[in-house]
Amino acid sequence: MVLDLLLIGLAVTLFPLPIMAFVLVVSAPRGVRKGLAFILAWLACLVAVMAMVVLFTGGQPPPPRSPPSIAALVATLVIGVGLVVYSEHRRRRSRRGATAPVPSAQEGTEASGTSMSSRMDDATGWSAAALAVLLQPWGMVAAAAATVVQADLTHGESFLALMGFCLLATSTLLGMELYMVFSPEQAQRALLGLRAWLERHKEQAIVVLCLLLGLWLVGRSLYQLTG
Repeated sequence: MVLDLLLIGLAVTLFPLPIMAFVLVVSAPRGVRKGLAFILAWLACLVAVMAMVVLFTGGQPPPPRSPPSIAALVATLVIGVGLVVYSEHRRRRSRRGATAPVPSAQEGTEASGTSMSSRMDDATGWSAAALAVLLQPWGMVAAAAATVVQADLTHGESFLALMGFCLLATSTLLGMELYMVFSPEQAQRALLGLRAWLERHKEQAIVVLCLLLGLWLVGRSLYQLTG
């Protein structure tokens, strides 16, 4: 369980779409406050999902080969297959976009970024929080929830694993927020540069993250179902 949560948390924290949105949030006026609202909403979603699973299981993992245990493994398998399919969908869409003749693609991207940045200037903390909920990679969070079914909270390491997952999945956002707090001008330049880089490479990043995590989840669940 610990290794699974580590890999899922790493995929969540590196997922490019929330990072790109968060850069615009913290770069806007009163960005540090908006960024804090974004992080709190993001973390609240993770904690709420983990808490619901723990309440459902009572903090005790179901017996091996029991219906709840098999259901969790099947759910993990389905999520893993879904991530692989989504990865292939994004890859094909990216390839079609790369071959399509779009003369003003770069200008369109810049205009889109400028428009979103303008909207962030007028956004409130509540808007930033709602954005965090919308951009949560829910497929990966669902995979974490299916994994947490195995958690045994009578042992301290399971509780630490859950806390570690939530912190790891939020670590990139926390790092950017702290960077903006202690060095706002330098951080803003660096984060806007990061967003520009992600804008060019986000499709490749999404494809690789979803594919690798999906294959891991499929392999692990199949091994446990057939073992």
